[in-house]
Amino acid sequence: MAIETELSKADALRAYARMMHHLSVDYLAPMLADDFHYASQWVIEEITSKQQYLDYMRPKLEAIKESGNRVWAELGELQTYPGGPCLVVAQGERNNISATVLVEVMGSKIKRLDMCFVPSPQSACRTGEYPE
Repeated sequence: MAIETELSKADALRAYARMMHHLSVDYLAPMLADDFHYASQWVIEEITSKQQYLDYMRPKLEAIKESGNRVWAELGELQTYPGGPCLVVAQGERNNISATVLVEVMGSKIKRLDMCFVPSPQSACRTGEYPE
């Protein structure tokens, strides 16, 4: 019997960053729980399944690829609520910061991702790590 290893928030965020840097869901999809949830503070409706999220992200990543507007996803750390690891996301230019990505994990799976403007990405301590 295989023992499931615990997925850290930082490693889950690194997988998301790789997805954004390579513009492919293949880096993140295997880690998503079937009942995965995704919310964005810019979008009203929450996504409530892995398949729904993948169907949402594939054309979004394709549009980014076609635009030529590179995404930068840098590992960070929030000192204020909710605290802990996060991603600081920029598009076009490395310092054109626009969003914070937060993650919840359970066991070896990602249960939830949140794309936020609160907490502010400018409030995160940036690490300089851009997972490839």
